[in-house]
Amino acid sequence: MTLSRRLLASFATLPDGAGWRFTALVGVPALLAMAAIGLATGLYQPGGGDLSALPLTLLTVLFVPAIGEEAVFRGLMVPGKEAARPVLAIALSTALYVLWHPLEGFTFLPGARQLFARPDFLLATGLLGLACALTRWRTGSIWPAVLLHWAAVVIWKTWLGGPSLDSLG
Repeated sequence: MTLSRRLLASFATLPDGAGWRFTALVGVPALLAMAAIGLATGLYQPGGGDLSALPLTLLTVLFVPAIGEEAVFRGLMVPGKEAARPVLAIALSTALYVLWHPLEGFTFLPGARQLFARPDFLLATGLLGLACALTRWRTGSIWPAVLLHWAAVVIWKTWLGGPSLDSLG
């Protein structure tokens, strides 16, 4: 299957009930592990976020990073459930996703340079990337990965002290 067909198939496929259950079984522990890492290291700073920015955050995070990064790192790079042994694709996708963040901080988002180079941030990013890759492969759909990615970033930006949208540029 060509990469463009893989990407289109990932967007056109909707998970069945078993796929959503798998997403919960992978996603919830990944989010909890990310929370444990972030809270233990100070990456996450719980507190009342600026809820006036919530509507813009919800929309912006849906497109960048959730759909944008998922299309590249999972939609193109991770095969669907037809692949019997996707380990190499999942590992490569996850590694490149983690490496993308420091690159992004040193090029497009200089305001995120220090944050995106933190080992705890990169570990949490790796957990999220792995969970998203596993859900993409197992369900054949990009949508569980988009939802998981979107939820993690919205929660971080809204209630756990993540950077505001305008502070990263």
